[in-house]
Amino acid sequence: MHIGIIMDGNGRWAADKGWPRSFGHRAGAKKVSEIIKYCPELKVKTLTLYAFSTENWKRAAHEVSSLMRLFRGYLQTKYLEVVKNNIKVKFLGDTNPLPKDILLQMKKLETDTNKNNGFFLNIALNYGGRNEIIRSTKKIAKDLLSDKISVNDINETLFSSYLDTSDQKDPDLIIRTAGEMRLSNFLLWQSVYSELYFSNKMWPEFTTQDFEMAVNSFRQRNRKFGHKEYDFKKFV
Repeated sequence: MHIGIIMDGNGRWAADKGWPRSFGHRAGAKKVSEIIKYCPELKVKTLTLYAFSTENWKRAAHEVSSLMRLFRGYLQTKYLEVVKNNIKVKFLGDTNPLPKDILLQMKKLETDTNKNNGFFLNIALNYGGRNEIIRSTKKIAKDLLSDKISVNDINETLFSSYLDTSDQKDPDLIIRTAGEMRLSNFLLWQSVYSELYFSNKMWPEFTTQDFEMAVNSFRQRNRKFGHKEYDFKKFV
């Protein structure tokens, strides 16, 4: 099973308690570790976390700086744990705007976990669904110009192979916390048939029991993938 999570509500959770938003982001980072460790119990093989969107750069400068410090610390402190636990890490998104030291840490983690196969963790960092589609389209255009592919080669399968998630199956379930009911530019191409689950809890207060409830809700649904035949006459 592949699950994507839009981890929303860190800043609001902290603000509601009269604390700085940075405190909420740190609490959210701890919650990530809890959820990852619980995934095997729920038979979740792949987890994609929306950590930082292309739109998040518009936040206050001090909050962005705090988030970058948090990413640095998380990559450093969790490195050995991730490698030893047979977790394969992949970063999704446009890495160019990120600080060079963070980029080096990301590349090292991807390289050193490349052969791991126990669990797959995608971290969407400076990621946006529209941005991903544009970047993929540019790659296809370059390959067209260099005659690596022809126009007739272009179909959904080929397009998917140019995405950040090229070697993975689409998410089965997308969870969003904090009561918001939208995708917010997350995995737009890949989520076309994903089931959606919305929780009113802020991400720092989202427990493993809440996670299990979301997965159980998914398992009770009947997924149709657009194959069901509808009698359209009744809508006329």
